Amino acid sequence: MTTPTWDPAQYLRHADHRARPFTDLLARIPQPPSPAPRVADLGCGPGNMTALLAERWPTAHIVGYDNSPEMLDKALVEYEGPTAGGGRLDFSYADVRTWAPEGMYDLIVSNATLQWVPGHVDRFADWVAALAPGGTFAFQVPGNFSAPSHRLMRDLAHSARFRDRLAETLRHDDAVLAPETYLERLTALGCAVDVWETTYVHLLTGEDPVRDWVKGTGLRPVLTALADDPAAREEFLAAYRAALREAYPATGYGTPFPFRRIFAVARKGD
Repeated sequence: MTTPTWDPAQYLRHADHRARPFTDLLARIPQPPSPAPRVADLGCGPGNMTALLAERWPTAHIVGYDNSPEMLDKALVEYEGPTAGGGRLDFSYADVRTWAPEGMYDLIVSNATLQWVPGHVDRFADWVAALAPGGTFAFQVPGNFSAPSHRLMRDLAHSARFRDRLAETLRHDDAVLAPETYLERLTALGCAVDVWETTYVHLLTGEDPVRDWVKGTGLRPVLTALADDPAAREEFLAAYRAALREAYPATGYGTPFPFRRIFAVARKGD
């Protein structure tokens, strides 16, 4: 899988829709055990979701971690500094694949990031071990890898025209696990676990809105891999656009885009 180059402006074009799963996750996270919680946000992106943590827990010291310089630059400019409630927002470079907690945390949270981390479930033990008693590990990941938006992208990447450049570029169905597997693994670590899934039907507007959405996330490895060949990149995007128009037809009121998400909230015992 190609390590993508990220574009904060493209990612934020659908910020309202992308925020919905995170706010739903936050609603299920219990109050941290400390009056001044220590919080890690793994895969913070441009920081707009991390800022919601500061709104929820104004006294918290929150550090957002990401491995994209472009995303971190945006987060640092927009959000880093003291918060109104006496807490603080900081941002730091880290690769979630190897991030190791330093000290104890009241909350470790990750929003739409772990699908980029092969074998992420094997990191759970270290992260839960770093939680204070009564602390929480919570995450949400997309569960739509079999949806047309991703399946058509993979089919095109494996076509005769593109397989030499893109065959090993994209994630597959095993990028995330079944909800039951997350429940089993987190329960085995001694946590009280709440796991669920939701399919949002986002109503998108504009020309080719599904392609525009995916250009901010799942399509980034393709765009990165073809960055040195603009003609091939435009050819891929044109073919993908035609396939998406058939799979997600526009209506008079917009383009419905079903999107499944998987959530988990694991609370460590007192």
